[in-house]
Amino acid sequence: MSGLVENPLRFTWEEWNELPTVEVKADMHCVTSWSKLDNVWRGVSARHLLDLAQPKPEAKFFAVHCDGGYTTNAPVEELYEEDALFATHHNGEPLEPGHGYPLRLVIPRLYAWKSAKWIRGVEFIPEDRPGFWEQNGYHAYGDPWQEQRYSFGF
Repeated sequence: MSGLVENPLRFTWEEWNELPTVEVKADMHCVTSWSKLDNVWRGVSARHLLDLAQPKPEAKFFAVHCDGGYTTNAPVEELYEEDALFATHHNGEPLEPGHGYPLRLVIPRLYAWKSAKWIRGVEFIPEDRPGFWEQNGYHAYGDPWQEQRYSFGF
């Protein structure tokens, strides 16, 4: 975790695996109209990492940096939700490469593109900075219950 934080964080894989873990049962909704219900995710609570990093008051958003240059963004308050975590396991098994191994962010109340795969870093920033999908027409926030799929209307 970097950017507007009091304590930048960097972990080796061994150090990461020493952190306390939680399990979260949550649905996942894709912008393409499918949902997968009752997923069980295991990983490190985003709240725990926020407690360690201590984002500064001016950190209003975060940007997730992933393999291949992929990024996504959301308001910082999403990471304070009880079910937000950095997952290493799905339904009792380590994540598969196609589903984000070794680490993916899980924010169940937003569309799945916000639950970024193959995470390499999280940067805290003062203002919104659209990520890959947001720059390509997807909604900046992505609430499935409000059908916030695209930044444009049909």
